[in-house]
Amino acid sequence: MLPNEALDLVNQLLEPKPLSYLEQVVFLQSWSGKRYREIALESGYDLSYIKDVGAQLWNCLSEALGAKVTKKNVRLILENASSLESRKSRIHLPISAETELHAFPGGIVSLASSLYVDRPPIEQLAYAEISKLGSLTNIKAPWQMGKTSLALRILEHARTLGYGAVIVDLRQADRTIFSDLGGFLRWFCLYVSRRLQVEPKLADYWDEAIGTKVSCTAYFQDYLLAQLDRPIVLVLDETNRLFDYPELAQEFLPLLRSWYEEALQQAVWQKLRLVIVSCSEMPIPLSLSQSPFHVGLPLSLPEFTWEQLQDLAQRYQLAEVGIDPAALELLMALVGGHPYLIRLAFYWVRQSRRPLAQLLEEAATQAGIYSSYFQRYWLLLQQKPELLNTFRTVVMASNGVQLEAITANHLKGMGLIRLQGNSATPRCELYRQYFRSHLQNIENAV
Repeated sequence: MLPNEALDLVNQLLEPKPLSYLEQVVFLQSWSGKRYREIALESGYDLSYIKDVGAQLWNCLSEALGAKVTKKNVRLILENASSLESRKSRIHLPISAETELHAFPGGIVSLASSLYVDRPPIEQLAYAEISKLGSLTNIKAPWQMGKTSLALRILEHARTLGYGAVIVDLRQADRTIFSDLGGFLRWFCLYVSRRLQVEPKLADYWDEAIGTKVSCTAYFQDYLLAQLDRPIVLVLDETNRLFDYPELAQEFLPLLRSWYEEALQQAVWQKLRLVIVSCSEMPIPLSLSQSPFHVGLPLSLPEFTWEQLQDLAQRYQLAEVGIDPAALELLMALVGGHPYLIRLAFYWVRQSRRPLAQLLEEAATQAGIYSSYFQRYWLLLQQKPELLNTFRTVVMASNGVQLEAITANHLKGMGLIRLQGNSATPRCELYRQYFRSHLQNIENAV
């Protein structure tokens, strides 16, 4: 059972009185195996007080479950209780999910969706990290791997802990905002203030004489964080948009790193829990001492396993359209465990009522279900002729190809290749078939 699932079960058992913020902290940290002394140190409360909170919590759960619950056995008892409830109830999709099955898969899986598939231990690690003082989490993965969907769930978990939760989507910033560091930092402060429902007071803290980065830091430290009595989880989504503005990125990203390091010295910064979400396509050259991508908890999103693919097939109710395990094996062999490509295939099976095997036969063609998906990659490669030439070599080869390290890492970051040692192969068979055919057609036309 996942920590958030366990927390939801506890709140249901103790209705109508949900857990307080500190009770939630004690429960979640106990669930992850932390001792009371560790919980006290990380939460900033006295050890004896944490023990009292824990004792009261276990007593309440004991009364609700009719069994003796302690810090040591709470996990076992709740997992048994959850298993019993699952056997008693019939599993079915929520009514709202019926509509979702007919909606074209977007990039984000909403919080209300029944189609989000957990990828342990990613979610558990992220939830645990934001409970740590002054933490920083880096979520980095290629396009369409589920980064923002995970970020939304981190924020929702933060809200269940009683934290402030803000997501800054850099796609919402006007292009002109990125042209000036001072203008960008003012926009950033205003955006976070409004999301926290705090009256903006930039004029009181902004002093051009000491610089915009110091002013921004003072605004967060002396105003936003100082007046709030709870931690804040701040998610920066679509951070890779900064990569189009290298000068701005080389100023702003080290600023985030400095805030993370301030938490080692000043308690007020320990309230801030940063989560940075970015594509791994276009890295910005920053030294190790400046980059926020080289500190904190790094999370790389894995592809679906075979079991997770089967789980998602059940959620799409594909038994209704006659999909068998052999067809799912064909899909896995073609696209690997790529989450979006799998969802797209399941969507088209339901919509077209065509057999999955038939859809996969033309998947690598311009008439196939993935043609629009590949257009983005094709445009990116055309803008980088040196990458296109290298990728052509990989696609056309029968075996792995030895690549120069920087180019190999760039293609891997884009999600186009896999690396085993220094040997590069296309990310999956679909990529090999599509790009090989596409490149051959272009060469034949010349």
